[in-house]
Amino acid sequence: MAIVAVNCISSTLNSLSAHPTTSIVCDLEQQRPFGVFPPSWQRPSRGRFKCNIGATFLNEWNITDLGMCIRNEEGVFVLAKVIPLLVMHNIVVGKVVGLYHALEWLSDMRIDNADFAVDSKSTVDAFNNPRPDISEFGLIIYACRSLFNLKFTNSKVEFNQRQANEVTHALAGAATLLASPIIYSYVPRWIEYLITNEML
Repeated sequence: MAIVAVNCISSTLNSLSAHPTTSIVCDLEQQRPFGVFPPSWQRPSRGRFKCNIGATFLNEWNITDLGMCIRNEEGVFVLAKVIPLLVMHNIVVGKVVGLYHALEWLSDMRIDNADFAVDSKSTVDAFNNPRPDISEFGLIIYACRSLFNLKFTNSKVEFNQRQANEVTHALAGAATLLASPIIYSYVPRWIEYLITNEML
C-alpha cells in the first residue's frame, strides 16, 4: 500500500489533468456575538516549533498553491516556503497535499519537535484516527502517516481554524506568480505585518 500511496502522491503532484474543480477559496467569517473575537494564532509550547500550513485554489488558472511557515516558541519567524502546483486539486485533497509537503520539508531539515497546524479538520481527523480509505485523499493520508511515523517521534498534527492561519494563506497567494518552490529565510514583506500583529 505504501508504493500505491507514493505513486498517488507523484501522480497527484505532477499531473496537469484537472481534478474536480472549485473556485478560489473565500472563507466568509461566521457571525459572532458582540465582544467575541475570532481565534488567533497560538504559540507552541516551550522548546517547540509550529509549522502552519495553508493552500489556495484558483479555478480559472487550474492551479493549487501551498504556503507553510515555521515559527518558534516566541512566535518569531524561522522559515517559510511557498509551492506552486500546476494542477487544480479539490479543497480536501489540496489541504492534505500541503500537509505532506510540510512533513517532507521538516523531515529533510531533521526538525522533530514541531506542531503541524492545518486548517482542515477532516485532514487532521483522518491523520490522527486512521481507517481504511483507498480514495486519493485516503492514500495521501496514508503517505503522510508513513512519513510521520518514519521521521518524527516528538511532533504532532493539530487543527487550527482558518482565522488563526492567515500567514500561510498570504504566502500561498504569492505562489501564484512563481514557477518553482521558494524557501524564505527572512520574513517576506507581505506577511510581515501579520506576524507582527500576532506577536503583540
